[in-house]
Amino acid sequence: MFWGGGILVSRIYNYTQGKYQNINNTKVAIVVDNKKEKSIPNRGYYKVDVDCGDARGEWDYNAWSLKIDEIKEGTKCDITFTSGLSEDKYQEYLNAGVNARRNTYRGKDITDYKNLPDDNEMNLYKQISSCQFNDIYVGDYIKSTKDGKEIIWLIADINNYLYSGYTPLTTCHATIIPAGPLGSVQQMNELVNGGHTTGVVDANLTVTTSDGTKKTGVGAYVGSKMKQEILPNILKDYVIPVFDEKHIIKYTNLLADQMEQSRSNQLGTPTGASSSWAWYDSQIDLMSEVNVYGSTVWSSSGYDVGIDNRQYAIFKLKPEFINSDGNTRYYYWLKAVVSFQLFASSYVTGEASISYAAHENYVRPRFLID
Repeated sequence: MFWGGGILVSRIYNYTQGKYQNINNTKVAIVVDNKKEKSIPNRGYYKVDVDCGDARGEWDYNAWSLKIDEIKEGTKCDITFTSGLSEDKYQEYLNAGVNARRNTYRGKDITDYKNLPDDNEMNLYKQISSCQFNDIYVGDYIKSTKDGKEIIWLIADINNYLYSGYTPLTTCHATIIPAGPLGSVQQMNELVNGGHTTGVVDANLTVTTSDGTKKTGVGAYVGSKMKQEILPNILKDYVIPVFDEKHIIKYTNLLADQMEQSRSNQLGTPTGASSSWAWYDSQIDLMSEVNVYGSTVWSSSGYDVGIDNRQYAIFKLKPEFINSDGNTRYYYWLKAVVSFQLFASSYVTGEASISYAAHENYVRPRFLID
């Protein structure tokens, strides 16, 4: 593999009879353990040194390829592979590459990677589970169709939940969101007792926490119609048909599950707020305000945030994705309770907004794959 001027090109590098081989106006020579070779060695624990003269060349350990910036006519590159690199140092180079991918927006269609054989190093899931992310960057996307409509699934972040959770998430992963909302508008909660509420939906509703505790009379986000009915249906109807179910991660998430009607919110107003949380096994959730905006705005309390306390890289790198996909703008629910009657939302204008729980907004969830 070869990077030249930001374009990845499949190449095999030859070094013939002691002369440089011309490749796209670049002359490349390869030395492996002091021996001239005709091709790049297979991935391994090599220290790789690159010298491209006036051009800037570096070795991408994740893609196992050469990257050259400021390539010029007649650029020459010497690539030297030396055995004996420690496993820790190799992992350090891989981690640096992952960080670079997480902080770089690219926007490439990587749909084909999802359909490659499982043992192909460019298979989408193998790239992720191997922690190499060979050719995956923030903003890259997978396309699918449902009911004749195209859906774009964005790489929103990379490894951003590592070591989070009641049971620590230790597998490398990509966080996926749709570029736009899915399906039709939905209520967060139905009308209860004749009025808007985010309180207890059903006093008999029983849920099970990650540690096996049974909780009855659950409200807030966990007790909402959104979490209990709509999101599971979206997982079944939209997500699983596109992504291999065994690669959709089940993680533990700290979620608001109780609220008090007279509790003061973070603005000091006694209009109701989330009042407790617990760890729940989950595969799909709404995003928090912090995931989207980088901070809380209308969230009633810290119970609304939990481990969703970091902004997704895609919104930091390309903030227009917060409320738009190209020229199309949209609004959607977020998971934070705002008051006894309201939940947080993101509006078409780009503002951090709020909506009555029984009003209708679109659904734009997130899930993790490995």
